[in-house]
Amino acid sequence: MKKEIYLLLIIFLLVIIYIFIPNNNTKIKNNHSNLEKRAIFISYIELGNNLRGKSKNDMKNTIDNMIDKIDNFGFNMIILQVRAFSDAIYKSSIFPSSRSVVNIEGDNLPFDILDYFIKKSHKKNIELHAWINPYRISNTTDTSLISKDNPFYKFLDSDGAMIIDDKGIYYNPANKSVEALILNGIDEIITNYNVDGIHFDDYFYPPSTIIDKIEYNKALEKNSNLTLQEFRLNTISSLIKKTYELIKNYDKNILFGISPDGNIENNYNSNYIDTKLIVTKKGYIDYLMPQVYYGFLNSTKPFEETVKSWDNLIKTDVDLIPALAFYKTGNIDKYAKEGINEWIEYNNIIAKEVMLSRELKNYKGFSIFRYDSIFGNNLSNTSFLEKENLKNILS
Repeated sequence: MKKEIYLLLIIFLLVIIYIFIPNNNTKIKNNHSNLEKRAIFISYIELGNNLRGKSKNDMKNTIDNMIDKIDNFGFNMIILQVRAFSDAIYKSSIFPSSRSVVNIEGDNLPFDILDYFIKKSHKKNIELHAWINPYRISNTTDTSLISKDNPFYKFLDSDGAMIIDDKGIYYNPANKSVEALILNGIDEIITNYNVDGIHFDDYFYPPSTIIDKIEYNKALEKNSNLTLQEFRLNTISSLIKKTYELIKNYDKNILFGISPDGNIENNYNSNYIDTKLIVTKKGYIDYLMPQVYYGFLNSTKPFEETVKSWDNLIKTDVDLIPALAFYKTGNIDKYAKEGINEWIEYNNIIAKEVMLSRELKNYKGFSIFRYDSIFGNNLSNTSFLEKENLKNILS
């Protein structure tokens, strides 16, 4: 009898421990709450600047320090670039290790950097979204920098990838095997890592007029009136929809978001993402993070008018999380015309943009591009004051 009582007592204690002691592998549960999203991008540039070339312990200490700074400032969401160039900062059976964290692409990772980021972020109750660039393979045309284990080589002698003079190397979005590669890569992340979200940025169609010529000509055989723009918009919409379905079929709590060009017209004319479609029809994205990288005095795209245009596009339950250009603080904005010196003359632009955005009907939060611009060592006096003004409205 005593043994049975002891057994029941042990079971009871185990249940209490399971319920009340936090599990670092559990996803952050505020995805659909009223908590304001306060996101910050950590790009492959930050990873290279802060991690590459360091010992394993120094890398871990650096990540700890980065997450501490993010947490202390008041951010609760990290958008971490896990695949910038057909590579990976995690243990992948599809992509080689990334030159953002190792010296030579394909070298052994010192440890699983994505897994470490996730666990450390979750300890601070910070969401971790895995940021992927689907089509970019390299910023240069030098193939000697690309590991022989990179899936790029499987497509090199077909129409699946292209070396574009003076632009870089890219996958062909219209190639079905490329689409399968991207989806398999996303599946590998969501099934092996406890991410809170998957994130695409604004780099969609590669800068080429002929990369998808074969597929487009085949499509014309079925519809002779199909324009190249329509074909490309449909291609990107297909990937987005399939990505959303893949994620939700695995775990409905994992979010999918996209950060398109802040200029709505550019998305249609050069990036070929149908931003209106993905925010007016269900089944595409959970959140929209347009890169509204403009000041209030920008003559071409003033911030207030532009962010309101994005807000007005949304007709479903998609959350709006404007991305803001902290990297411009203290610098000339050469495309802003009359507003060229705005980011030098004023030190409260980002804070004002957050406060204005909070009044929008679909607002869920904001994001800052990027980590080094706000936590780097080379802040100008204007940037430092901008940082303090932002922090004041987050406290």
